[in-house]
Amino acid sequence: MSSQTRQSRRQLRLPDLRPWFLAAAGVFLFGSQPVRTAPCPPGSLGTSRVIEVGTNGALELGLKSYPQTLALEEREIVLTFDDGPSAATTAAILDALAAECVKATFFLIGRNAEGLPALVRREIREGHTVGHHSYSHPAETLRGLSLHGAKEDILRGIRAVERAGFGAPSWPPRVPFFRFPGFADTPALLDWLASESIAVFGTDVWASDWVTMTPEAEQDLILKRLDEAGRGIVLFHDTKEQTAAMLPVFLRELKARGYKIAHIVPGAERPQLRQAPPGWFSETEKIITQVLARARRAVKPGGGGQKPAPAGGMGQAPAGDQK
Repeated sequence: MSSQTRQSRRQLRLPDLRPWFLAAAGVFLFGSQPVRTAPCPPGSLGTSRVIEVGTNGALELGLKSYPQTLALEEREIVLTFDDGPSAATTAAILDALAAECVKATFFLIGRNAEGLPALVRREIREGHTVGHHSYSHPAETLRGLSLHGAKEDILRGIRAVERAGFGAPSWPPRVPFFRFPGFADTPALLDWLASESIAVFGTDVWASDWVTMTPEAEQDLILKRLDEAGRGIVLFHDTKEQTAAMLPVFLRELKARGYKIAHIVPGAERPQLRQAPPGWFSETEKIITQVLARARRAVKPGGGGQKPAPAGGMGQAPAGDQK
C-alpha cells in the first residue's frame, strides 16, 4: 500500500505547535533544555540551514525506500548515523562533527542508549537531533516479530532513548523520528507510526559502511555516490571504526567540493518534498527479501549452521553495491 493511499484514508491530527527544537542566535531549544553552540571556526564546513520537519500524519522519506524525500537544494545533504551510541567510536564521530561545526541526526538503538547515556546527552548538548531505531535492532528485523512484538520493541527503544537523554520518557516523543532497522517496514507498522505522528526516515544515499573497507575506500565510494545523486539524506553508522576514521577528511572534502549541510529537527510545518522520478522502485525491498530468505534458510535443518545477519547493519552489501 503506498504512503499516499495510507495518508488519504487518515484523519490528520492538529499539529503540535510546541517548538521542540528551534535555531536562533546560536541557541537551540530541545524540549526545555537550551543548547548553546560555540561560534564556528573560520573555514569550517558549518551547517547551512535548519529544516523543521512537522510529522503530523503519514510522512515517509528517503528514495531508497519511499517515493519521496526532502526537497534539498543542489549539493545539499543531511547527515544521519545509525545504531549508536558506541563507546568505541561515537565520541570520535562527535569530535569530527564539532571540529567542522556540523549538526547531524543520530538514530539510536535503545539498549545502546541505556548503556551509554552520557553519549546520548552529549549528542543533545552539542545540538544534534536524536531519533529512534528500535530497542534491540533484531537480527530478523521487525518484520520477523509479531505486530505486538514489533510495536513493543519500538516503544521500548523510544523510552530508553528519552530516559537516557532527558531523564524521563515523554509521549509524544520529543523527537518523533524513526528509522526501521534494515529498512524493514510493514504496512501495519507504517500505519501505526503515522497515527502517532512519528515520521519514518529511510535514506537517499548510503555509504555501505556495513561492508568492511578502508576509510579511504569508504570516502571514495560515498563521494562518488554523492556526486551522482547531487543531494540527499546520507546514511552512515557511528558504530563503524572505518567511518569514524574517514569522517574528518570527508567533511573537509565536502567543503572543498561545495557541499552544504542541512540539519533536520522536529517542527510544526510539513517540509517541502521532492517526488521520486519516473520509473522509481524501492531498492531496499529487494534487499530485505534477500536478507530474510537467508535468515529463514539458516534456521532450517541442514542450513549449513549459518546465523542470521547480526544486528546493527544491513548484513550484506546489495549486489553491485561496492562500485
